[in-house]
Parts: sequence; structure tokens; C-alpha cells
Amino acid sequence: MKKIIIAIAFLSFGFKSFADEGMWLPMLLGEQVYADMVKKGLKLTKEQLYSINKASIKDVVIIFGGGCTGEIVSNEGLIFTNHHCGYEAITAASSIEHNYLHDGFYAKSKQEEIPAQGLYADFLIKIEDVTKEVEDSVKGLNDVERSAKVQSVITAINARYSDESKSILGKVSALFKGNQYIVFVYQRYNDIRLVGAPPESVGKFGGDTDNWEWPRHTGDFSIFRVYMSKDGKPSNYSPDDVPLKPKYFLPISIKGLKDGDYAMIYGYPGGTNRYETSYGVKQKIDIDNPSLVNLRDVRLKLMFEQMKKDPAVKLQLAPEYASVANYWKFFDGETKQLIKYHIYDQKKSDEEKFLQWAKGKPEFENIFSDWAKAYDTWRPYSKQRVYLNEGVFGSSLIGFASSLQQVEIALVRQGGGDIKKIMEELNAERKKFLEAENKISDEEIVAATTMMFYSDIDKNQHPIGFFESLKGSFGDLKDENTYKKYAAALFKNTMIFDDSKWNAFNANPDATVLQNDPAYAHVSAFLKNWQGKYFSFSRQFNITNNNLGRLYMKGIMQMDSRKIRYPDATFTMRVSYGNVKSYNPRDAVHYDYVCTMKGVLEKYVPGDYEFDLPPKLIELANKKDFGQYIDKQRNDLVVTFITTNDITGGNSGSPVINANGELIGLAFDGNYEALSHKIAFDAVYNRTICVDIRYVLWCIDKLGGASNIINELKLVKQVATK
Repeated sequence: MKKIIIAIAFLSFGFKSFADEGMWLPMLLGEQVYADMVKKGLKLTKEQLYSINKASIKDVVIIFGGGCTGEIVSNEGLIFTNHHCGYEAITAASSIEHNYLHDGFYAKSKQEEIPAQGLYADFLIKIEDVTKEVEDSVKGLNDVERSAKVQSVITAINARYSDESKSILGKVSALFKGNQYIVFVYQRYNDIRLVGAPPESVGKFGGDTDNWEWPRHTGDFSIFRVYMSKDGKPSNYSPDDVPLKPKYFLPISIKGLKDGDYAMIYGYPGGTNRYETSYGVKQKIDIDNPSLVNLRDVRLKLMFEQMKKDPAVKLQLAPEYASVANYWKFFDGETKQLIKYHIYDQKKSDEEKFLQWAKGKPEFENIFSDWAKAYDTWRPYSKQRVYLNEGVFGSSLIGFASSLQQVEIALVRQGGGDIKKIMEELNAERKKFLEAENKISDEEIVAATTMMFYSDIDKNQHPIGFFESLKGSFGDLKDENTYKKYAAALFKNTMIFDDSKWNAFNANPDATVLQNDPAYAHVSAFLKNWQGKYFSFSRQFNITNNNLGRLYMKGIMQMDSRKIRYPDATFTMRVSYGNVKSYNPRDAVHYDYVCTMKGVLEKYVPGDYEFDLPPKLIELANKKDFGQYIDKQRNDLVVTFITTNDITGGNSGSPVINANGELIGLAFDGNYEALSHKIAFDAVYNRTICVDIRYVLWCIDKLGGASNIINELKLVKQVATK
């Protein structure tokens, strides 16, 4: 254990060659990083990795739907991504009669492909460094002024690089905690169609039990297609649109892999904070993560109770449940790994080194004393913010009710807004809300989270009079039945569920009627309490924390100017590289680098919520009918594999690429032993879990019978030897 701790601590100020850490900007790869990639096995040129003027791998990697990554795999705009990335679109396309989520779906022709409203694909066109423009605009400003000015300048730059008429978007990203600013320019395509997905029992095999775990046997993939207008331009959905003709697409290798093979992952990692302070680590361990996990745990249990009773409810709640569950387990695991690997102590050690260097340097020497004061001021109110976001707003009804605050502002403040326009937008939002709402589980969530707020948040921070009124009308505040009765009354009497009351309010919006609505009164009490008393603490902390983080990063780069660094993830294109690699998670335990169909069948539990399987899959697997996708060395079908690559949320669906630039899998998860990765990369245990492309193709071909999709791909097969 001591060796592991020392090694990880060294990473903070050491050289890149120590481990496979790094989410590198492919457009700014230096010679040393590229040389290290070649040393590990890469056989491509830098221009093949990223080029503005020629087709390259960067042209196949897309932002998929705003939170995931996808890749182009055919000359007709076919997209591979994860099942959980396409989950909402698959659910939206499903019904009880045509339950594609449960049964799977493969379009046997382009005419059968299903429009996925709301999905889009962003292709990176170019990047430009705009650091000087931003920095010149904030000279001489204090922290508060700087924060506001940076945002206004970024907004202006984004507008300058964007062209809505051509579906071009400019997005400035602050790198190295605001020490560098780069504008990323994207071409957006809005006509995206569902082409295929395995049954949920394959795409989510193992469910929450196996989430973030290795061994893993999940077929986490789905298939979409990008369409364009006939004249080759981005377009909203039209039946006249045609498949995109991409600049480049990935060939697919079915040659297989072995331990030690080179692996490269392109994608859009959402966010890391590798230079987080010891104060931030302590905040996460003591307050933020435990609060979030407890609140999500309650919500998940209440939703699940209804989902398992009725297939229609399962279909209705599936996207929300999946979203809540994914990071419930992550943050629980993150806390445990931060403690296990003594990350707080490592950060303190790094900070002591920095303080020694900073002595006599006015710009840097007081950073940590200022940080301590900022956390001391903010910490007493930080738990309330989590309970608002994950508790009060954990209810779909209360979340929608919160949007009515803009109506109240428009009614009671001069110049508060166009009430007619606001109501038109809210009518559309209400319709969507009612379609997705499950009253039974949501009512229970309101009851449970209201009681948790009362029990867990400092009484001095409660909304004035709220709980006293609740007690007077419904009973003892320590009795959960009190909150159940309160929630039942709220759901029964709110106009949000009552068309006649809503329509009357819509025809004649009235502030008193709104303020007396029980759902709005509920959320208003918590919102106004926060906005009036505590928001200023949150805002000031964020401004101070961001500014000190920028200075700390600036100082670190000056302290060791020789080190080649990658910026934290910011949902901008990155490439990480490493190797397929087995590992030993603990004493006397060895994890192989692949999982096979044998393991899938071993986990199979007929009728189980998480480990059931389609009958056809079992039939094909028992016959070993794996076709050209079989791994001949194992005489089995490889389902998943692991690599040492550095990824995080947002990389879901990312292409895993071999040394020759061929697709070998899709990244979809990390391992439990390294869930501290957002804050501290673990050079020993970190693994990325990937679905093997051969399993993807087998599911499409053999299980799904969609040979038309296979015929569209460029497969690279093993060269026969004499």
C-alpha cells in the first residue's frame, strides 16, 4: 500500500512517462506525447490523428446528444455509441405494443429508421486560441468583476464564431482553470435517426449491480444515423433528407486483441478536477457525496418499487431512473476510494510543496490561507445546496413547479417579463412533464425528501414558518406519516395536475392564485429561503474558489515549467492512450483482460430484473454460433475488455481504437477500484471497461438478423497464414 501511495503522490509533480494518465487535446499533441504514443505501439502519423485540412480520426468523433460521444463507422453516416447514451431515444420510440427497449430494434432498411427528436451530432471543425482576448479584457479587475467580465467576453466570442443559419456553433472552453481559453467550432446536425439497439437485457445486462464493476458482461451499444439535406447541409428532420457523407469513417477490426495491445480512446470527457485542493476533497468526503448518495438512494428505491410492478411505468421512468442510478453508485464509490487511497493526505503534501515554493511571491503565497477562509465561510450552508438540488428538486413535480417562479416575477415586478410568452412556453413544458410524470413514486419522493430536509438540515436554515405550518396542518414532524399526508394533499390540490384549474389560470394569470397553489408554495418556500439568505454565500464561494484555482494552477505551471501537462476535462475533444491490460485488484485475485459469453451465461438468472437474457441469445450461445466474430484462441465470443486509458463521464460511447486506427470497441464504464479518477488518477488500478466490437457485431448480425447493417461496415479481418 505504501508503494502505491508514494507512486500516486509522485504523479502530481512527476513526468508523463510514469503511467497512462492524460486526456490530451489531439490538435495540440506535442512531440514528446506523440513519441510516447508511438513507443506504446501507435502506427499512425500525427496528421492521421488530427488534421484541419485532411480527413483524420477527429472527423469521425462526435458529440452525441450533448452528454456522450459517438463515432462514424460507415460512408453513410452510421453512428455507434453506448446503449445508455441512446436510452432516452430508444425509450421515446417504444410503446407497450412496440417495446423496443425490452425487445430490441434493428431497421432492416433506411425507411424503417426512427427519427430521434432532440438528438444531435456535433462535428468539430476547428479550434482557435482566444486567451489574449479574454485576458486583455480583465486587466485590473477584482475577482467579482473578473468573473462577470470573463462570462460576457466568452458570450461575445461564442456569438462571433457561431452562425445559426449554417448550424455552426462556437464554444469557448476555459482550460487549465482559466489560464487558457480556446474556442471550439462545431457543425451541428439535428436529423438523427435510431437504427438499432439490443434488447435492454443485453444493453443493460447486470444493471446497477454490475455498474462500475469488473468483470462486466454488458452489451452497451446502440446505433444511429446522421442525415443531411439533399444539397449536403445540416437540416432538421425531413423525409427528403439523405444519409450524411462523412469526411472519414472508422474501419472495424474483428482480428481480436491480446493483453498489452495498444489502445487509444477519442471522445468528449465531461469534467475532472485533478488539481482539487485538500479542502475540496474533505468537502466531498464529509458533506457533498454522502448527502447526494443518501438522497438518490431514497429516490431510486421509490421509483423502482413502481417500475417493477408495471411494464408501462418501467418504460415511463426508465430514463430518469438510469440517470439517477449511474452517479449514485459513482459518488458512493468515489468517497470510498478517496478515503482508501488517502487522497486528502496526498493533496496536503502537494500543497506543502507549493507553499514552500510560493514564499516571497505575493501573487501566490496567500492562496491557501484565503482558501481556508472561503471554505470556512461556505461550509455551513453547503449541505443545504445539495438537499435542494438532489432532494427538493429531486421531485419532477417540484422541479416543474419551480419554473413557475418566472410567472410570479412577471406578475409582481414591473418589467418582469412577457407573461403571455412565458405561459405559452410553460404550457408546452407542462405537456411534456405530464407525459413523463409518475404520480405515485413522485408523491412518495416529495414526502421523503421533505422529511429528510427537516431532519438533516440545520433548523436555523429552514424556510421560516414552513415546517411549523406543516406541523399545524398534518401532525408531528418526526412522524413520516405527517409528510405522506402533506404530499398527498399537495398532489391532490395543485393546479398543475388539474386541467380546468390550469386553463383558468392560463386565461387569467393571477399572483395570489399562483402563490396559494400548494406545489408552487412548497418550492417557493425553499427557493426564496435560499435566494434571500444563502445564494450570496454560494456565489461568493464559487467566484473565490475559481479565482484561487486559476492562481494555483498558474503557480504550479511556473513551479515546474518543464512538465508537459494536459488540461482537466471540459467536454472538449480529447485522446487518451494506453494498453489492453489485466490487473490484480487485491491480494490473491487476478482479473483477466476480457470477459466472454461463458461469463454471460454463468450470470444468467431467468426472469431476473438485471440478469435475464433473451431466449435466442441463450440458444445461439449454447450452440456457440458466433460466426466470424468468434475468438478462436478462446473458442468463445469476447464480450468486453479493459484498458488502462484515462477517461471520465462524457466518454461514454467513445471509440476504442487500435494501433492501426481501427475500431475495436466502445468505452462505457470505469472500474470501482479507481472511482477517485475525477480528482486523482490511479496509475495502478485504473481501467476503462469497453464492449468488444465483435460482440456488438454479433448482436447486430446473429442475434438481431440485421446483416444490412454489417454490410455497410468496413471490416478488417485476420490475414490467413500458411
